Amino acid sequence: MSTEPSRRIRAAHTADTITVYQAYSPRLGLPAARDGRFPPDWKRDRMTWIKPSFLWMMYRCGWGAKEGQETVLAVEITRAGFDHALRHACLSHYASGVHPDRTAWRRALRAAPARVQWDPERDLHLGALPHRALQLGLSGSASRAYADEWTLSIRDVTPLAHEIHALVRAGNDDAARALLPVETPYPAPPLPHLGA
Repeated sequence: MSTEPSRRIRAAHTADTITVYQAYSPRLGLPAARDGRFPPDWKRDRMTWIKPSFLWMMYRCGWGAKEGQETVLAVEITRAGFDHALRHACLSHYASGVHPDRTAWRRALRAAPARVQWDPERDLHLGALPHRALQLGLSGSASRAYADEWTLSIRDVTPLAHEIHALVRAGNDDAARALLPVETPYPAPPLPHLGA
C-alpha cells in the first residue's frame, strides 16, 4: 500500500527555484535553450502548460519524439513565481468538494491567470501510477511573467530524455532510473482551492 498522497507536487527544487518541463519544436526550443530565455516569437498571450514531473513530460512528448515536441526543455523558475501562480490558480474542471457550484467554478476559472490539472503520474515505462502529478497552465499576466520574469535558466534536456529512453528500451531500468532528475515533495502552501 502506497503512502504517497493522491495529489502532491513533486519536483526538482532548491530554496529559491523549481524546475519545470516543456517540449517545443526545435524552431522555438533550440533558441530558448541557447539564449536562456524564450524568443520573441514565443506567444506570451496564449496558455502555456508547465510540468514539474520529468516522467509526465516524457509521457506527454513521447520522449521527445512527438511532432512539435522534439526539444525538451528544463526551465528553472523562481519559487516565488510558481507559488504566486498556484495561489491564483483554479482547477481546470469542476470539483464538488472544492467549488460551491458550477457557476462559481466557471467564474473563478475565467478570472484565474493559471489553472491546474492533476493527471496520473507516470513510471519509467510511462504507465499510470495511482497518485497524481501537477500540470500548471499559465495565461495572460502569468504567462508573460513566466517568460520574462520568473524564468532564470533554460536547458535542453532532449539528449537526457533520449539516453534514458534508450536504457528503458534496452531493459536497463536501474541505469535509466539513476539518470532521472531527483524530484522530491515540493513545499507548496496549502492548496485546498486546487483539491490538494
